[in-house]
Amino acid sequence: METNKIYSVHEVEEKLKAELPSWYLENGWIRRKYKTSGWKATLMVVNTIGHLAEAAWHHPDLAVSYAFVIVKLCTHDAKGITDKDFALAAKIESVVNWQPALEVYADGSNNALEGTPNDDVRFKYIKYD
Repeated sequence: METNKIYSVHEVEEKLKAELPSWYLENGWIRRKYKTSGWKATLMVVNTIGHLAEAAWHHPDLAVSYAFVIVKLCTHDAKGITDKDFALAAKIESVVNWQPALEVYADGSNNALEGTPNDDVRFKYIKYD
């Protein structure tokens, strides 16, 4: 992985379109807004992103509100968007949007975990795209 390559605006937009369609480029950052069901879910998303960012040693800017989290990524020392940003965005996307009930293994079996029920507002978590 070329972590030092800085992508052009066109390259970033094409890569987002192909690999991370819910993310967008704005003012030199790749961004994603995660809508949640409320404060508890927002805090869980923030803590998840925090863990992934610290483990990756690549830290996004976050805007946090009652029912959403906005993630902004840019490689500060490179002054642009690099493979580090795409890699962390992909990891955040896969973990935050994970729905065990939809997971099917290679052998055709389903995940034994059910996931949070979407039909009961007491347990609703992420407002999936």
